Amino acid sequence: MTKTSALSFFLAIAGYSANAFAPSYPTSPISSRTFSSTRLEAKKKIFIDGEAGTTGLQVRDRLAKREDLEILSISEELRKDVEERKRLINEADCVILCLPDEASKEAAAMVENDRTVVIDASTAFRVDDDWTYGFPELSKSQKDEIQSSKRISNPGCYPTGFIALLRPLVDAGIVPVDAPLTVNAISGYSGGGNALIGIYEDEEVENEPWGAYGYSMNHKHLPEMSKYTGLNTKPIFQPKVATFAQGMVVSVPIHYSLLKEGSTGKGVHDALSQYYDGSKFVKVMPLGESGAKEAGLLERGAFLRPDTLANTNNLELFVFHNDEEGRMVLSARLDNLGKGASGAAVQNLNLSLGLDEASGL
Repeated sequence: MTKTSALSFFLAIAGYSANAFAPSYPTSPISSRTFSSTRLEAKKKIFIDGEAGTTGLQVRDRLAKREDLEILSISEELRKDVEERKRLINEADCVILCLPDEASKEAAAMVENDRTVVIDASTAFRVDDDWTYGFPELSKSQKDEIQSSKRISNPGCYPTGFIALLRPLVDAGIVPVDAPLTVNAISGYSGGGNALIGIYEDEEVENEPWGAYGYSMNHKHLPEMSKYTGLNTKPIFQPKVATFAQGMVVSVPIHYSLLKEGSTGKGVHDALSQYYDGSKFVKVMPLGESGAKEAGLLERGAFLRPDTLANTNNLELFVFHNDEEGRMVLSARLDNLGKGASGAAVQNLNLSLGLDEASGL
């Protein structure tokens, strides 16, 4: 496998547009002199605290070319300077925290005004009731809640796929709240941050082709996976990484005996389709293996590739079912660094600042 770097560090910052004033002169001796001017909206100021990390680099990449935003940058030698960070945090209209949990808590506490929007990409605030969960498609009201919030917790990558699949089915009563579920998921190695990227992209370092983890049965994603699906029972979560940079497939196998009596693959598919009808980024794909094959969604007619949506904010949901056997597998495909991280952060930024939801995406 040829290894290519999945990440680029873009330092281009969108330039200013100058104000243009166009005076209007009188057309007759008796008319009073009037002036008209074109008012340009002030650019929203954005500070990415932790912009040198995996998610921070991707967020900056997505924002750098936008003309409606001004990126506030901190010099490399001042990245750990508390006073300089605090100054930039309070100058910004929106701060995106791309930091470890404890560092995010410290940074959030630096806000000294009621104006700055904080979007946190760590797990620090994901189940905190004082913060708004940043999955706009979670419910009909979630987008409005994000638009009016000053504190937004960005979802985790694996939970994004799991919650997208299960929340509609729990709400519809198809999946009971006490259903014992299993989540099998695989992600590109970029999900492990710079350290794991360094291992997989170093030609001189031997690495495993595939690795499973989370054997403590107490993964940090489990609280949000339960809370935002409405499930009372935490699922068994089996995450894995492999030798591709970006992308993810999250799968939930289900026996029909766990579902509402009379449930079918089409019924589950219809429930998901209705829930996400009109969504810009979440799409329910054609039903079953046959539907996926006909739509050309399976590699060589058989394989669901995890990297197909790399560098997008899209999320695809699949229902693979066998009604006669009474079994199905629900699968979500997304970019772990897109809809699972930086793309979601940009989407939340847009909503919270009253901008077009899809700008930069």
